[in-house]
Amino acid sequence: MLRVSKLTDYATVVMTCLALSESDEILSAQQLAERAHLEVPTVSKLLKQLAHAGLVESKRGVNGGYRLARVPRSISVADIVTAMEGPIGMTECCAHSGSCHHEPHCGVRVNWQRISQAIRVALEGVTLADMISVPSRRPIGIPVNVAIA
Repeated sequence: MLRVSKLTDYATVVMTCLALSESDEILSAQQLAERAHLEVPTVSKLLKQLAHAGLVESKRGVNGGYRLARVPRSISVADIVTAMEGPIGMTECCAHSGSCHHEPHCGVRVNWQRISQAIRVALEGVTLADMISVPSRRPIGIPVNVAIA
């Protein structure tokens, strides 16, 4: 099964909590943990990684905390996944060329790269604003005229 890690899932939840707050509101790790129903140490760890990636801004001091570094429509799910897990790639060679000694004669690498690119494009096509909006009846990326079983 392909899936993102729990921390990446939780990072998305924390980012949606920030996106749902007032644009100038600064939230502490404690407040975010309460809103996301997560433990404070977990949220603190997530916020550190998200800040390092430039997705959230931190403010120190008594009234310190965190807020989004950009508007929700300019932050993609791909940005969050990359911040938490590194480059998006189905195999190591898709994310880091030259990391496998089989690469020069691999017959499947090109197709893994195509698949990785499709996943990357799909994740880039969903923004944080999309994540907080009311979901549509059809999955993202499925044309209207395609039947879903």
